Amino acid sequence: DLQKHIHIHTGEKPYACDTCEYLCATSSTLRIHIRIHTGEKPYACDTCEYLCAASSTLQIHKRTHTGEKPYACDTCGYLCATSSALQAHKRIHTGEKPYACDTCDFRCSQLGSLQIHMRRHTGKKPYMCDICSYTCTTSGALKAHFRTHTGEKPYACDMCDYKGTTSGTLQAHRRTHMGEKPYACNLCDYKSARRGCLKVHKRTHTGEKPYVCDTCGYRTTTSSTLQRHMRTHTGEKSYACDLCDYRAYQLSGLTAHKFTHTGEKPYACDSCDYKTAYSSTLKIHMRTHTGEKPYACYLCDYRASQLAYLKRHMRKHTGEKPEVQGQEAGAGGGPVFEPLSG
Repeated sequence: DLQKHIHIHTGEKPYACDTCEYLCATSSTLRIHIRIHTGEKPYACDTCEYLCAASSTLQIHKRTHTGEKPYACDTCGYLCATSSALQAHKRIHTGEKPYACDTCDFRCSQLGSLQIHMRRHTGKKPYMCDICSYTCTTSGALKAHFRTHTGEKPYACDMCDYKGTTSGTLQAHRRTHMGEKPYACNLCDYKSARRGCLKVHKRTHTGEKPYVCDTCGYRTTTSSTLQRHMRTHTGEKSYACDLCDYRAYQLSGLTAHKFTHTGEKPYACDSCDYKTAYSSTLKIHMRTHTGEKPYACYLCDYRASQLAYLKRHMRKHTGEKPEVQGQEAGAGGGPVFEPLSG
């Protein structure tokens, strides 16, 4: 009626929820809001089991069955099911980002994106896997995580047999065909096909290890490494071989294990005939060709191609497990081993 319409112009909100601080302009809007508290969902979809609190919400839901998209962008022809989705889409063209974080400089075009961003500051991870202890900030991330348990990989490369669990993973993979590495470190020559890999790499310069085990104090550079570490405390081995009793802490461990049954060695050196079941082993092998020694001693000029070699070397400095003394020089020609000073 006219009185309700006038509230639109005046901004008046005379109807108040007695459970929370919500205010609105009409009694009907208040009735719908109260269902948030009561859990009442009187509107049911006749195609599926969906229930909701408002008839307008049901009308929008039904478009997921009919495919109806009545709202069209007048700039690019984009079609969508709701006016709010169209409004958000138009900000792609205008560049408008009306939602601002009050903790940092982040701005975005949609309220939902801001709510997800805020979880970075609060640490809130409301989505939890019911198979393992994984938690995350978005339903999309949880959906992608579930695929590590089911093995589902719905995103397929059209240039090779690669399949990925997310569209972003597939997009990054395609760069391996094109050789594209758009993410470059400003401190060294490192380049990556993925933004996340660059972010993790930069921690090798800063020494930052933001992920901390609350059981033993172990620190690491990535959340995935911490999650794997936590399984050493819980004993959790979620990934089971269907051919034997072997269980693994992570999917990659199970995948590599299965090669012991098939005899498959999918990782081949392009410089010699060497083949292996593990990508990490191939990476180490390639250093025999390139001469790369990425592990450096901070006490002397020693460099190694493998972390294990560096650890063995470091014992010479620390005195841990010292080398057995050889014969004195001249007494049988044996070498003299002397501990290196710090």
